[in-house]
Amino acid sequence: MAKVSVGLRGWRFEESEIFTEDGNWRPFDEMHDEDRERLLRLRTLVTKPCDACFLVHGEEDIERCREAEIVYGEPKSEVVLCDEHEADFRYWFSEAGGDDYRGEDELQDAFHGWFDDGNRAPEAFGGVDHVDTDPEALPDPPNPNDDEDRYRITLRDAMEPEETDLDEDALDDIDLSADYPS
Repeated sequence: MAKVSVGLRGWRFEESEIFTEDGNWRPFDEMHDEDRERLLRLRTLVTKPCDACFLVHGEEDIERCREAEIVYGEPKSEVVLCDEHEADFRYWFSEAGGDDYRGEDELQDAFHGWFDDGNRAPEAFGGVDHVDTDPEALPDPPNPNDDEDRYRITLRDAMEPEETDLDEDALDDIDLSADYPS
């Protein structure tokens, strides 16, 4: 099987690791931890605006921001971009020192700082030609709330890294059985 992107281009998954032979999603508990983490994170990222557009237009003019189509980086420190701004990220990463942040939590902040300082890819740098092969043919993603025991996500898994320094006893009093809006 091949590598596939799901929801956004960029993060690639081994098709056989996330889909069954009949083309359905594998249960989360059968997936590698990294694949599960990225798929769960994608549920949030597919609705985000492009980071670069947001830096240009801000919250007050968010309707001018394009939707994210590409994701680079690691979960919770990723950069999401529209097609127009992908070249800026690729230029920063390959030509302006961004490669120093490969796999690091600082990747997002470093790119945002570079872009916010007015830096852009030269026009001649160009974009990436992507090939989409029937993106509508994907099955609906698994919902971790369908079977709470099977797809249980611990509070610690869902927290931002700086939030994980909690006292273990403090977690015992939290009611995780309530239905919260997603």
